[in-house]
Amino acid sequence: MLHDNSSAHGSERNEQGRETVSEPITTPSSRFLQVELELNAHLRRLTFSEPVRYIYKPLEYAWDTHQSFVRTYCQVGQSILFLGMNPGPFGMAQTGVPFGEVKSVVDWLQITGEVGHPPEEHPKRRITGLACTQSEVSGARFWGFFRKLCGEPALFFRHCFVHNLCPLIFMNASGKNLTPPELPAAEREALLSMCDTALCEVVKALGVSMVIGVGRVAEQRARRALSAAQIGVRVEGIMHPSPRNPLANKGWEAVARAKLTELGVLSLLSNT
Repeated sequence: MLHDNSSAHGSERNEQGRETVSEPITTPSSRFLQVELELNAHLRRLTFSEPVRYIYKPLEYAWDTHQSFVRTYCQVGQSILFLGMNPGPFGMAQTGVPFGEVKSVVDWLQITGEVGHPPEEHPKRRITGLACTQSEVSGARFWGFFRKLCGEPALFFRHCFVHNLCPLIFMNASGKNLTPPELPAAEREALLSMCDTALCEVVKALGVSMVIGVGRVAEQRARRALSAAQIGVRVEGIMHPSPRNPLANKGWEAVARAKLTELGVLSLLSNT
């Protein structure tokens, strides 16, 4: 279990400028945020070697918008957790929201707030927050699909929430995005074992009965972590909407729709 000696409360900054929690932890959203703050504290102790040159931590510099997303949409009664792997450079890295393509975050989810900057930015990967004009394809596909299906965010979030296993984004010297599987083995395992522990805490805090990994890596990681912790939730997976995935480029929505129908999820989300 992750532990942190900070008091169990909602969110304010301490003297070091770190986020803390300032209200009693009694709601799913406050418990969820507390797990994330504890994970942040653990991840600060890790170091990474080549090819990693830049590490962005949106749960620190974009905490304002992230917390707004969680407090607005994480609620009692959600049974399904969609789980991504880690932030994308034009998605959560900019907005603090998982799969957080800017237009979806601003127009549909209607999240507002201040986004700061990582201590060190790659010149080709500047953080411009909610003013970012570049679209992240994965996020546009993911939220666009649920917008089409549900109409209003309230219908989606009545049953579902969305989270990333790992809150960090890694880049090499040229600014190329490095996914956790591309990190050196020992560093990857140190990172993901902390993230696995936090995922187990999140699943317990939310009380969900199904975790749906978005992409094979997130699905496999979740299955292993939750099984090892003997947490009895069902783990399934859907295809990742990434443009790197040729099958997703041929029609991700149709594949996602078929899979969610098979899992019995689609009927919960239809607004008809």
